[in-house]
Amino acid sequence: MDIRIQSVKFDADSKLLDFIDKKVGKLEKFYEDVINAEVVLSLLPDTENKEVKIKIALPGKDLFIQKNASTFEDAVVDCVDVLKGQLVKIKEKKRGQ
Repeated sequence: MDIRIQSVKFDADSKLLDFIDKKVGKLEKFYEDVINAEVVLSLLPDTENKEVKIKIALPGKDLFIQKNASTFEDAVVDCVDVLKGQLVKIKEKKRGQ
């Protein structure tokens, strides 16, 4: 799976990029047909919060999730947990057909 990470108006350090690669890469275990993932990291103005948006491309549809948290790592974990559930549901539906 191809994972593209974009940080808006700041440079993400390599530890954060490796963390995101590791977490988002695990999504492929739950649904093999994942084409790619796009991760956008941004700082929310006037707050200490960070925002993470993840878009997962699947054949015929895309999944999108956006979460805010005090750290990028927390937001990424929240996003991946939700996406994991969605991918499992899609896989079960596909199996039931």
